Amino acid sequence: MASSSSSVDMDPEVARRLFEEGATLVLLGVPQGTELGIDCKVWKVGPLFRGVKMIPPGLHFLNYCSVNSPSCGGEVGPKTSLFLTLKPRDILLANWDPKEEVLDFSTSHNEEEMNKIRANLQDLDPYLGPYPYEVMRKWVALTGHLNEQVANNLQPLSGRICAYSDVVPEVQFRHTKDRSAHPRNDTACQSMKEGLERLPRMKLREGTELRFSNIPEKTYPPGASPAEITQWSMDQSYSLEVVLKKNHELQPLNLLGELQFAFVCFLIGNVYEGFEHWKRLLALLCRSEAAIQKYKDLYLGLIVVLYHQLGEIPPDFFVDIVSHNNFLTSTLQDFFQFASGPEVDVMLRKRAEKFKVHLTKKFCWDFDVDLGDCAPVVVELPEDVTLD
Repeated sequence: MASSSSSVDMDPEVARRLFEEGATLVLLGVPQGTELGIDCKVWKVGPLFRGVKMIPPGLHFLNYCSVNSPSCGGEVGPKTSLFLTLKPRDILLANWDPKEEVLDFSTSHNEEEMNKIRANLQDLDPYLGPYPYEVMRKWVALTGHLNEQVANNLQPLSGRICAYSDVVPEVQFRHTKDRSAHPRNDTACQSMKEGLERLPRMKLREGTELRFSNIPEKTYPPGASPAEITQWSMDQSYSLEVVLKKNHELQPLNLLGELQFAFVCFLIGNVYEGFEHWKRLLALLCRSEAAIQKYKDLYLGLIVVLYHQLGEIPPDFFVDIVSHNNFLTSTLQDFFQFASGPEVDVMLRKRAEKFKVHLTKKFCWDFDVDLGDCAPVVVELPEDVTLD
């Protein structure tokens, strides 16, 4: 397979160990020209490609895009990805489905087929590309808190993460009564609103949804007083506690794994939903003052996670095109302010300050600019709550 960038020489001892202990992905029938990657590396598949060998055990991110033939324009299709957990000397088999343009791993459960692959593995070896070990350090840095359990809990039930939303109509219109209830399309629209109402209502195909943690819309507990509503609207620790209790109660650090899952889905898998969830989760973590005082290890880990993630993105990426506001600087400004409080662990305070200095030097971001601290905070009160 043709590499998208130059490779580096591998240490002979590392190569020997990966040859003996590494896992193998046998990927049969993948069309020539298909863009295929694992972790942080992408190739264009050549005519002799049959898979990838010498893969370090652990969690990996396989991704691919089908490509039209040059005679048909050579357009690249949307990316499909999946997380795989591989054990030492594992062999997984997938066949290319030309109709759906996806890799089908169901054959890996066929013992007869797997025995054939094991018996012929030596013959396949010349057609297996070695794992790009030069990206291993970066991959580990981007997924240090992401384990098999977290990935399986977040990955769609279908097992495939798609860069596009696979949607179907909420109503299939198989019956006359369903069609009669839908607005007619045989007359001209009189307004944009009418045109939108005529469009069929769509939903994600069952089993294709990313199963991210649900972040509560209300940042305060039921029955909260106006003062408490104001408090928890400024300090989102209540919402963070709800997310942790519901999804990561036994291991709060798994929330960092979810943050890394969302980032990888966006950065490598081209899934915009991953970026949106990453932003929401990061804002929740950075704007939870009481939680910063309570969860020292969680926030020490967050600093390390962000250090590696921000090294992969251009500094102006987070600037809003319309308002010119930088989401990340305003979010991190809140974090640095809360992390500098006297109640915060000394080590966490020092690490936060060093991280602040690092970002200021690298990106020229100003975290000390006044963003209107004196402006009033507007919060919505529940319908049954009134102020005297």
